[in-house]
Amino acid sequence: QVQLVQSGGGLVQAGGSLRLSCAASGRTLGSYSTGWFRQAPGKEREFVAFINIIDGSTSYADSLKGRFTISRDNTKNTVYLQMKSLKPEDTAVYYCAFSSVGDSTVLHQGHIYDYWGQGTQVTVSS
Repeated sequence: QVQLVQSGGGLVQAGGSLRLSCAASGRTLGSYSTGWFRQAPGKEREFVAFINIIDGSTSYADSLKGRFTISRDNTKNTVYLQMKSLKPEDTAVYYCAFSSVGDSTVLHQGHIYDYWGQGTQVTVSS
């Protein structure tokens, strides 16, 4: 069993930065692809970014490229999402997730993921 504990959310002004963390326990980080998703009020959950466990490749939602960066530190069993130039429309609950799948063609799909963090609120004020 894998437990994911998230931290790092909060309130920030537009144009600011935040870094979200997702610490894993129970299994090593190196066994899973890792993704970030978000859900804004009244909207469906959407894909943010992933790292593929097989080749280490990363992928981002088109609207977030250049502003968000996903990374992982296997020694700390932690995944990060660095967010910069934040906009009010980035306000959402952010979730990290782990998947044993290593196929980049499907890692943007939430149902592929086996384990989820508890979610952390990010609020960007204008």
